Amino acid sequence: MSPQSGFTLLELLVAMTIFAIMGVMAYGGLDAIMIQREAALASMERTREVQYAIRRLTTDISQIQPRPVREELGDGLRPAILADGRTTDLLELSRGGWPNPMGFPRSAQQRVAYELIDGTLVRKQWRVLGHTSGVEPVEEELVAGVDEVEVRFLGANREWLEEWPPAANEGSQNSAWQLPRAVEVTLVFPDWGRISRILEIGL
Repeated sequence: MSPQSGFTLLELLVAMTIFAIMGVMAYGGLDAIMIQREAALASMERTREVQYAIRRLTTDISQIQPRPVREELGDGLRPAILADGRTTDLLELSRGGWPNPMGFPRSAQQRVAYELIDGTLVRKQWRVLGHTSGVEPVEEELVAGVDEVEVRFLGANREWLEEWPPAANEGSQNSAWQLPRAVEVTLVFPDWGRISRILEIGL
C-alpha cells in the first residue's frame, strides 16, 4: 500500500497565520483608503462652501445700485450701502440684476444684507426694496466656521473707511445715494486663513 500524503497540523496553522496577516494588511490598506477618501470629500465640500460664499458676496457687491430705500418705520431714507454699526448686519445694500424668469410684478433690484451669526455667514434678502419692520427677510446660510468678516470702503479721496456712508457726509442730501469707489471684503477662517476680495464699483 502506498503511503498517504497531506498537510500536517503545523503546516495548516502556518498557512492560516499567513492568510490572517495578509487579511489584516489588506483591511488596513482599505481602511486607510476610505479615510483618505472621506477626508478628500470633506475638503471638496469645504472648498465648495467657501467658494460659494465668496461668489455670492462678490456678485451682490459688483451689482450695487445707488438706490436708497425708505427706513423701516417710514421716516427718512436708508442709504444704498449701509455699514455703520447701527444694526447687527455687517453690510446692507441695494443690488440690481435680480432675475425674474417668471415675470412677477416686482423690481429687478433687491435689498440684501450679510450677518455673521455664531460663526456662520448668513445672507438675507427682502422681497421688496422698501420693506417695513414687520417684514422678515429670507435667510440663507452660506458658510460656517468663519472667525471674522471685515468690510472696508474706498472713499472719494482714495482713503479706506470702516463705515459707510462716510461720517463726514452725514446729514447731506446725497449721502444716501453715494457709492464708494471700491469695496474690500475679508473672510477669516481657522482652516483657510484670510481671504480678501477688492471689488471696484463701476457706477
